[in-house]
Amino acid sequence: MEAIDSVVDPLRVFAKESTRLVKRCHKPDRKEFAKVAIRTAIGFVAMGFVGFFVKLVFIPINNIIVGSV
Repeated sequence: MEAIDSVVDPLRVFAKESTRLVKRCHKPDRKEFAKVAIRTAIGFVAMGFVGFFVKLVFIPINNIIVGSV
């Protein structure tokens, strides 16, 4: 019986904590959603620029390496 309890008890605790988390969660209002959406868009744009400049730098380097062989 103790072997079963050692498996079931952590699952029971996890389920209890998960339901408590879901009950505390709330749907974001319009202002909060707008903040998250804007920050996410800024992150996408920033990562796009980083990727673009990395590609821009490595294209000539790659051509030099491949062209010299």
